[in-house]
Order: sequence, then structure tokens, then C-alpha cells
Amino acid sequence: MPGAVDGHSHRPTTKTNNKPFKSRHATKGSLRNAAKGKVAEERGVRKTPHQQVMSKFDRRNRNKQLQLQKHNQHLHETSIFAGKDGAPRNVAVIPLCSDGNAVEAIKSLNASIDIETEVPEGAFRVNVDRFKQKLQYFPLKRDITACLDAARVADYVVLVLSAEEEVDEVGELILRSVESQGLSTLFTVVQGLNKIEPPKQRLSVLSSLKSYITHFHPEQDKVFSLDNRQECSNLMRSLCSTTPKGIRWRDERSWMLVEEVKFGESVVLTGVVRGKGLKADRLVQVGDWGTFQVEKITAAPLARRKRGEEGMSAVEGAEEILDQPTEDRDDLVDLAPEEVRMEDDDDEMNDGMTTMTTSKKGVLLDDHHYFSEEEPEAYTAPKKLPRGTSKYQAAWYLDDDVSDSGSDMEEDDEMEDDEEEKEAARPEDGEEGLAGYAPTEAGQTEYPQTEGGFIQPDADEDAMQLEAFRSQKRDEARDDLEFPDEIELHPHVLARERLAKYRGLKSLRSSPWQEDEDRAYQPEDWERLLKIQDYQASKIRASREALVGGVAPGTRVHVYLKDVPATIQQSYNPSQPVPLFSLLRHEYKKTAVNFLINLSADATAPIKAKEELIMQCGPRRFVINPLFSQGGNTPNDVHKYCRYLHPGQSAVATFMGPVTWGAVPTLFFKRQVPGSVLDEDGEPVSNLPLSLVATGTALPPSTSRVVAKRAILTGHPYHIHKKIVTIRYMFFNREDVEWFKALPLWTKRGRSGFIKEALGTHGYFKATFDGRINPQDSVGVSLYKRVWPRSAKQLDAPLLDATALQQAQQQEDDDVDAMDAE
Repeated sequence: MPGAVDGHSHRPTTKTNNKPFKSRHATKGSLRNAAKGKVAEERGVRKTPHQQVMSKFDRRNRNKQLQLQKHNQHLHETSIFAGKDGAPRNVAVIPLCSDGNAVEAIKSLNASIDIETEVPEGAFRVNVDRFKQKLQYFPLKRDITACLDAARVADYVVLVLSAEEEVDEVGELILRSVESQGLSTLFTVVQGLNKIEPPKQRLSVLSSLKSYITHFHPEQDKVFSLDNRQECSNLMRSLCSTTPKGIRWRDERSWMLVEEVKFGESVVLTGVVRGKGLKADRLVQVGDWGTFQVEKITAAPLARRKRGEEGMSAVEGAEEILDQPTEDRDDLVDLAPEEVRMEDDDDEMNDGMTTMTTSKKGVLLDDHHYFSEEEPEAYTAPKKLPRGTSKYQAAWYLDDDVSDSGSDMEEDDEMEDDEEEKEAARPEDGEEGLAGYAPTEAGQTEYPQTEGGFIQPDADEDAMQLEAFRSQKRDEARDDLEFPDEIELHPHVLARERLAKYRGLKSLRSSPWQEDEDRAYQPEDWERLLKIQDYQASKIRASREALVGGVAPGTRVHVYLKDVPATIQQSYNPSQPVPLFSLLRHEYKKTAVNFLINLSADATAPIKAKEELIMQCGPRRFVINPLFSQGGNTPNDVHKYCRYLHPGQSAVATFMGPVTWGAVPTLFFKRQVPGSVLDEDGEPVSNLPLSLVATGTALPPSTSRVVAKRAILTGHPYHIHKKIVTIRYMFFNREDVEWFKALPLWTKRGRSGFIKEALGTHGYFKATFDGRINPQDSVGVSLYKRVWPRSAKQLDAPLLDATALQQAQQQEDDDVDAMDAE
């Protein structure tokens, strides 16, 4: 009994147990906060209907096939390096700092796997017996031309950083250029890390270098130290076992790193074929030497040692011809044969030019020349035709075949008026940017002083008002670039002569462009350029042709070039890399080529159109003066010309040059006076005579793409009465008003109108608009003319001269000393 009493206890009355919160009724916000950004893995959920009906055995079989397919692809990519006769792996070693040494970096890498060899100038081979591979090093100096050429034909690029010196302007220029042209597998190493004292700071230096390189290449998660033998050995293992990533535009062609050059009756280049098969029928681009034809391709096996009776003897393989040109070989003619024109054709062209300048009384608008009312066209008596007769049927009615009674007849001009009314009822393509219709209420105008008739102003007073008006507009143009194509005419210059090549368009996007008016001004060789009807089909055909035939990749060959100038031997430097690229069919023929050009938002100055630039596209470099135009696809293939390419903008650069198949990355360099470009603070941006100003991509070429330069003439509202406005300062004589009378008017606030009549002799005119305009508004008229691209020239000099580079480095050292002195 006492035990039972001791074990008894009452229920506590001060404590309540509430029902627990059920998570299935939680809000979406609370669930999202509880997850803290984590995404639940859907394990075991079959995503596609095909996976849902597949059995476990089928899924296992499919995964096994994918694994086998990936393995076979890996073997195919690395088969070119396998075996005793396999191709070597090309390794370009590029120092980015002033104290970087590529030769010492190569020695450190070789010493980590117990390889002792001398490092000569130029390309040289090293047999890595531990990994059964061959490496072909190319030590480079800080020469941007050599670095770009070596990186184009390298399987691996090793960037050498310094633990004591920062990457200067030259190193950053090399880094950005190599990255933009297309880069294969990249590794980064650091020199002199053991020189950092105290040793605790070495880790922070390594972290800083890693942060710098990941800004340009985020995939670089490791910076190898050349002072650490184990890290060098790991890097050598990666060089010998990693599959190179490759470059797409390079892999579509046959290419080769030239190991040896022999000058004689024929220039002989020796190297290992890579990429696609090398054909003797195709032209080859050899560095900056130029484009040449191939005389023949012969085998060039390496010397082998054969065990004989008396020991080891070196036996060289016999030279055999692997490929020779056929009748299908490409020639070095870049233009089509000149057409033979008859004398009567020339006479017709001359007559057409005479008619263009003498008989036409008005500006060309779309596809019609409009005449003024004061000088009408020659009157032709209309025919009397049966009601409902079309224009085609009217040609079959003669005057004397029609009945004299006009009861069932109507005149042609009435039919034409009906057709014009039908066409006017349709919306015009040029009205996309205009404002809608704005009705005007009847009543007195807000400007009662403009109710009176037109009074001819005094000439001196009008000239003073014009100068004050234009000076005010120049101040506004500095703050607001609303009319970038605006031009100003001198009062004593006739607009119809100054703008004789210009025409009007109702819509820049959809109005037809009459090419007959431009033939008198087109370049001399324009008709001889290559015309590509279907770019995509031609590109696929040229690419597929390179897949079949030729010398197999991985073969060491001698390439005999034809007609190489003697000056090449004088300028040849064995320490500079010489890349060889086989061009696809038609890639030497000249046409109007287009390239997308992107100017970075960090650029300090715009690029002016037709300014001289150095362009590198794939294996070739050119000196160009490009036209800039707006991109996109338009129904009439007309694109507005851009006078400047401002920072952060993209445009299409057009010039006459050889065809490039595919989307090949492009670099745009600009030569400048060191220290001439200043930033916002007035400090020089760069002390180098060369800068990488833009990058881009090759676009489909086209000779039918029209680049139209726009000229905007603006005027000022002088008198405003409801929708009728008197405009001044657009023209300065009555004849110009009558010449450009057919052009549509517009304002910057979206109103549209037309010229009604000329007033006086000073270029004033009366215009009618679709709504009331503001007195502070500007009235404009747009004129267009076609501009023609200029021809490109091949670059035959290094991008950055060694003397100029030394001067830039000396200037940079002087600036550093001056800062230290301050």
C-alpha cells in the first residue's frame, strides 16, 4: 500500500501540450526559407516518357553503349598521338611578365621527370618515356605576333607568371589577344615563388595570381609552381595524358606547325599534318608570308635506328610522293575575269548618266523620280477605253479602233486615280516610328502673330538668326546625340548639287532600293567579285570536301611551295613560329565580306568608320578600312551606315577581302601614338603603339547588302497655324525646295508631314503635318546614299615592332620612377 502511494502523481495543471505544426500545410515562403536555397534531388524519377517505359536491362544497356561511345571517341581523339610514329603534342610557353623566362620554365618541367636536354630556339621535340608520349615545345618571348602564331597551332598553352613582377600592358595585350582568337587547353605556372620572403607570404602571392588568371579564364583552378618538383611532374603528366580541347575553326581545316624550312629552287616546309587531310590542290596560308600553291607533298619520316650486325645504325626512310596537284587545283586569281563589253553598252551607260544629271527634275524617292508642278512631264492624250479595262488590256487598244461615242468609256487617268487611292489607303512601311493621328480642333491658333501672310525677311537679319540657331544646336549636340546623322548646309551651297547622290526612302527597312542609280559610282572591280547565292550550302559543300582525301593527319611531310618571293628568305627568323593552314575551296577569292565587331564598354574612345585597322581572322591578317553599319535582317537588305562605333556598341564591319567560311573569331588592332589616348582623368590609357580595340566573328559575305549613309537636314518652325507650319533653315533657295519637295517630313516627337509649297527665295516653305507640332520641335528630312566598301591589304609586317616595344617599356619605367620620386 505505501508503495502504491509513493508511485502516484497528479497530472500537472500548469503545462499544456499543443498540437504539433504540420509541415504539409506550410506556406511556400516558409518552405523556401527552410530549404535555404537547396534543390531537392529527384532520385529515381524518370524524366522522359521513353525512360518510363524502358526496363532496367534496357537502361543498363543504353548506359553501357553511351560509355563505349565516349571511350571510342576519346581513343579517336588521342590516336594521333599514340605509337612510335605518333604526332607530338605542341606546347607553346608564353611569358606574360617582363622577368618571365620560357626557356627556364621548360628546363624545370623536363627536370621534374629526369629529362636533361638543351633548349634551342624554335620548336624542338622531347621524348617522354615515362608516359610514352612526345612533346614539341616552342619557347616564346613577349612578341605578340609570335605568341598569336604559336597559340594557333598549339595543343597546350602554358602561361608563365612571375611571383615578383606584375603583368604589364604587353602581357595583358598578349593574354587578351590569345584568348580572343581561340584557345586550346590552358595551363598556368608561376616562376620565382621560392624567392618570396618570408615563406608565409607565398600562399597569399599564389592566391593573388590565381585570382588574376581566373578573371580571364575561370576554369583555371590550379596555378603550378615551377619551384616545386612534384607540381612540375603533375603538370607533365597532364600535358602527356590530357586530351586537348582543340579549336573549332582550326579543326575544320588542315594545319601544321613548321619544324624546318629549306630555301632553294623550291621552298620546303617540314612538319606533321594535323586537323583534316592536307591536299595539294588547295592553297596554303603560311604565316604572314602569304598564300601559295603546293607543288607536291612528300613523306618525311624521322630517322630510325636499326640493329645490324655491328650494332646500331641510323637509317632514314625513303622519300615518297604522297600527293600531287591535279586539274582541280585552286589558282591565285582573286577576281573573276573582266567582262568584254560592247561599244553600244558603253554608249547606253553614258546616255543613262547624261539623262541622270540633265533630264530628272526631282529627287529619287523609293523607285520613282518626282517632278515639280512648275515643270510637268510631257502631256500624252489619254486613250478612251471600255469601263473596267486594265493596264495590260489597254496596250492592245489602238486610237482608231475605239468607238467615238464615249457613253461606255472612261479615261485612264481616272483609273490611275482609283489605284492611287487604293494604295494610299494601305499603311506605309515607314510609319512604324511615327506618332498616331492627332486631330486639331477648330478655333484660333495659340500663336496669333502667325496668322498673317508670309513676309520676306531681310537677308542680313536672316543670316544672323541662322548663326545663332546653329550655335545653339551645336551646344545641344554635345549633351544629346539625338540626331547623329545631321548635316548643316552652307547658305551659298546648292543642296541639289551637294546631295546629288542621295535619295529618299519612305522606310529604311522595307522600301525598295534601286541599284541602277548606283552603278555609275560603284568600284571598278565590283562586278568581278565573287557572288554567293546560297552561303550555307556553299559552306557545307566546302567543309565536307575537306573531310575526304589528302595526306592523313599525323603524317610527317615535306610541303614544296611554288613561286615563293626571294624576300621571304631574307626576313625569315628561325626563332619565330611559322604556322601553315590549308585554305578551303574559294577562300582566296575576293568578295564583300562582313564581320561582327564588338567594342567593349570599357573602351575610352570610339572607332571612326574607314579608319585603318589591323584585322586577324583565322590564319590571315589584313590592313582594312571598314565601313560600319547596323546589323540585323531587313526585307530590302538595306542597313544604315554608322559614322562611329561607340563604346558598348556592336556593328557590322564591311570591306572587300577574301572569303572566310564559318564563324571564325576575329581580332581588331589599332596602331596609335603611345600615350595619345587619355582616360576621364586625363591620364594616358596605354603607352603601347598597338592596342586590341575590338573583337568579332565572321558573318556571311554578300555583294547585295546595301550600306546606306544617311544625311538629315533639319529645319526650324517659323510660323505655326494649326497643322500648317512654315519651316526655315532647311534649304536656302527656292530651287532646292522644289527639288526635294517629294520627300516626307518628320519631327523628333513623331509627327509626319509633307512640303506643300515654297515661299519666297530664301528657302522657306510651307508644310502640312498630321497634328499640331511644338514650337520647340525640330523638323527633319532623311536622305540616303550607298557607300561602297574599300579593299583590304595583306599585312606583311609584325604587329608590334621590337623597337617600338622597347620604347614603350622605357616610357613605362620612366613613369614608375617619376611616381616613386613623387
